[in-house]
Amino acid sequence: MHYQDALAEEIRNSAARLLAEDVGPGDITAELIPEKEWARARVITREPMVLCGVAWVDELFRRLDARVALRWQAADGDRLEAGAPLLEIEGPARSLLTGERAALNVLQTLSATATRTRHYVDLLDGTGVGILDTRKTLPGMRLAQKYAVTCGGGINHRIGLYDAFLIKENHIAACGGIAAAVEAARRIARDLPVEVEVETFEELDQALAAGADIVMLDNFSLDDMREAVRRNAGRAVLEASGNVDETALQAIAETGVDRISSGALTKDVKAIDLSMRFLESA
Repeated sequence: MHYQDALAEEIRNSAARLLAEDVGPGDITAELIPEKEWARARVITREPMVLCGVAWVDELFRRLDARVALRWQAADGDRLEAGAPLLEIEGPARSLLTGERAALNVLQTLSATATRTRHYVDLLDGTGVGILDTRKTLPGMRLAQKYAVTCGGGINHRIGLYDAFLIKENHIAACGGIAAAVEAARRIARDLPVEVEVETFEELDQALAAGADIVMLDNFSLDDMREAVRRNAGRAVLEASGNVDETALQAIAETGVDRISSGALTKDVKAIDLSMRFLESA
């Protein structure tokens, strides 16, 4: 399945899951409100952010109640300052309240990923080095968080175990060496990129000799990264990885590597502080 088609399907499925886990057989508190009561509400951010999750919220309210109208004040990828409005919603008061938490949950999480990514991208500005995500995503949110990374200006690493080879220590041991692993990968799928994770210069030399497309430098020191760049001499794409946080980004980029991957973009993000408040009865 094409990535965009898979993402569209995931948006539909996740909206259904969000409603099922929160609403269940029905929102009993919303039943306190008269059924015909109509309302308007506004969603704002209490902190600076990069927006992500518009399609999820649209799908969620479409499934919940087609009478709800959503007027977005920003688009995915937009930067917003604290206090800025994201969205105005109008429709049956019951439906607005029923969908509130599910909508804010997905917005706060995906926007957090986009915001963290944009922060890293800004720190690398001018270096020519790209920041990539990893598979260290929140369970069940792989495609959503990968999309959020792109909204923040980052680059997706492989989506899963099916769209690129990443040959690690245990693969190398089981295959009988780096050369054998790379050769097997070429036989299996010649059109897919082959990346090899290395921990020593000896392994780096073996990966380059085997013709790896990408070499991941796992927990190399800055001096060792510079030496790896010298040895590589442009033969493969060099990726720095391992314990990467914002304090190290600039120094890593200055070693001459081509890209940096970091699980911090997705696995330990702090949700954005969002709020929805009713404005007045329409």
